[in-house]
Amino acid sequence: MLKGLILTVGNEAMGDDGAGPLLAKLLHQKPLPEWEVLNGGSAPENHLHYIRELQPAQVVIVDAADMGLTPGEVCPLSEDVIADQFIFTTHDLPLSFLIEALKEFVPRVHFIGIQPDVVAFAYPMSAPVRQAVETVYAQLQLGDWNIQ
Repeated sequence: MLKGLILTVGNEAMGDDGAGPLLAKLLHQKPLPEWEVLNGGSAPENHLHYIRELQPAQVVIVDAADMGLTPGEVCPLSEDVIADQFIFTTHDLPLSFLIEALKEFVPRVHFIGIQPDVVAFAYPMSAPVRQAVETVYAQLQLGDWNIQ
C-alpha cells in the first residue's frame, strides 16, 4: 500500500487558482519519499478510479480556497469544517463531495487550503500565493500537520 497521495486541485489559467498545479510541478521536480502526486486539475473527482487503484493510506488535497483569510495564508481544514462551512472553490463539485468519495476507500483524507488573492482568467499568480505553495511543500517535507 502506498503511504500517501498528494492530490492537487486547480486551474493554471485562473491566477491564484493555479496554486495546486504549481505544487504538483514542484513535487514532480523534487519528489517526497513514499508520496505520489496527482494533479487533479479542475475536476479531481474524475481521478477517483485511479486513486482507488493506487490504494493510498492517506490523501492530502491541496487547493486554493476562499476561506476569508489573508491572501497566501495556508490553513489545514478538517473534514468537519469543510462540511459545516461554505468554502468557495472554482471547481464543479464541492470539496465535501470529493472528500466523502475518497473516504469510501482511503483511511485518512486531509485538506490544505491556500487563500487566493485574484482568481480570474489569464491573471498571473500573486506573490503571496506563490510563496504559500513553497511553504506547503516545505511543511509536507517536514511532516507538519500530522500528515505522516
